[in-house]
Amino acid sequence: MPKTLLFLGASTGCGLAALKLAVAAGHNCVALLRVPSKLDAVFTTHPGNLVLKAGNAHDVAAVASCLMVPGNPGQLVDAVYFSIGGKLDVSKMGLDDPDVCRKGMTALLEALKQLRAHGAQGRPLIIPTSSTGISDHGRDVPLLFIPMYKLLLAQPHKDKKAMEDLVIGSGEHFVIMRPSFFVEGDKPGKAIRVGVEDPQHGVEKLAVGYTISREAVGGWVYENLLGGDAAKYVGKAVSVTW
Repeated sequence: MPKTLLFLGASTGCGLAALKLAVAAGHNCVALLRVPSKLDAVFTTHPGNLVLKAGNAHDVAAVASCLMVPGNPGQLVDAVYFSIGGKLDVSKMGLDDPDVCRKGMTALLEALKQLRAHGAQGRPLIIPTSSTGISDHGRDVPLLFIPMYKLLLAQPHKDKKAMEDLVIGSGEHFVIMRPSFFVEGDKPGKAIRVGVEDPQHGVEKLAVGYTISREAVGGWVYENLLGGDAAKYVGKAVSVTW
């Protein structure tokens, strides 16, 4: 049965990879984008099961306008794939917006709160894109990567951690995605190793690796969460790596 899925941050990367698979599979998809025309070259036929809306994921009203099932104003969408992010500014050792993920998750949770206050029903599965290297329960990155993570990614990881804390404490259904370091170029068919962590009780399965592509992460998210049965991962942080 087709699901209704909301994508926040699907103009590129993991979000776009998952969006393409979801649309092709016939799910009803809504994507909130600052510039929807960016996807014109991707979806040249403008499929009927895809709605592109213009707006900022930090804007509560814009997010709220995308959270209801089209044609059923009392029902919230089935899942939200949250993959927004900023641009890395090496000169500042951080992002152009240092709180991009925290602000986006705050807006999403507030939008859900407001809609429920007006009678909306449902509990979407929230799937935020975080990162390895921020676990409270041990090392999930190779030793060789630790200096780079501490130097170059300290500020982005602080933002990711704040985002994680918000969703963990929200009472919503969630699966936190923690991909290893992103590299360009997909490797179709290459095995993806999966680690699982309970944010409260610790590591259930460890998977330490160096890299993965955004396309591989988006594909895994679609196959195992958006288009599959996510039950065994709900309430967990999932690391994925080659």
